[in-house]
Amino acid sequence: MTRPMTTASTATPAGPAREGTVPVRSPVRRLLGRAWPPLVLVAVGLVAWQWCVTAFGVRPQVLPSPLRVLEQGWAFREQIWTNTVPTMQVTAVGFAVSLALGWALAIAVDFSPWLRRALTPLLVASQTMPIIAIAPLMIIWFGFGLLPKVLVIALVTFFPVAVGLIEGFAATDRAATNLLRSMGASRWQQFRYVRLPGALPSFFTALRIGITYAVTGAIFAEYVGATAGLGIFMNLQKNSFRTDLVLAAVLVTALLSIALFGLTYVVQRLVIPWHGKGGRGRP
Repeated sequence: MTRPMTTASTATPAGPAREGTVPVRSPVRRLLGRAWPPLVLVAVGLVAWQWCVTAFGVRPQVLPSPLRVLEQGWAFREQIWTNTVPTMQVTAVGFAVSLALGWALAIAVDFSPWLRRALTPLLVASQTMPIIAIAPLMIIWFGFGLLPKVLVIALVTFFPVAVGLIEGFAATDRAATNLLRSMGASRWQQFRYVRLPGALPSFFTALRIGITYAVTGAIFAEYVGATAGLGIFMNLQKNSFRTDLVLAAVLVTALLSIALFGLTYVVQRLVIPWHGKGGRGRP
């Protein structure tokens, strides 16, 4: 009587992955793994804040508790939302103008070394101008419409976007550029196929920096002078000693900035899916 032979395929047990393999985590698990440390820290801070306000009997006009901020923010949610919409609109328009100007200038600088040497110091000098002094002048020169707020946002966000692109173009792989040049590629073809894809990771890094400044710039422009928006809402509530509503508007501002910051990762994943995890999967 012959005994059945056991092959290697049938002897392999169904269990954990073989040694050396890396388990693939779902996007939700990766997101939770990155989000829980700051969430825990925020929760600890809120609990400490609530305890201090309750234990020491701090007046709401001085420092309201987190629960009061949430309660009053929900009670005035319609007013807050009415002022949030103009802030979102001016942020979108202002940052779009900043992106257009940043891309145009960075491309021009990449094609002209002389322009790079001439404009880079001016870009740095533009960041030495105090926005707190420039913003009121914008209101004086252009009134209370959309234009002064757009200009303030562009001034705040233009520098990181432009410099990120300029440095990204300059850091392009020279070997790939020389290879295309040896094959007779034009300057524009070198830019399109090598320099532009190579600069996109730096651009998205600069984009994340700029987008967080955009909301703050919009708030500040409205704070100086506006007819509606979270900035004017904060100013009015501050004058009424409604610190709880001021902090509720600050919370909305923070959530908007976080949402826009996270959106940049989504756009980056769609535009350059090959980038990330050490460039794995890059063609």
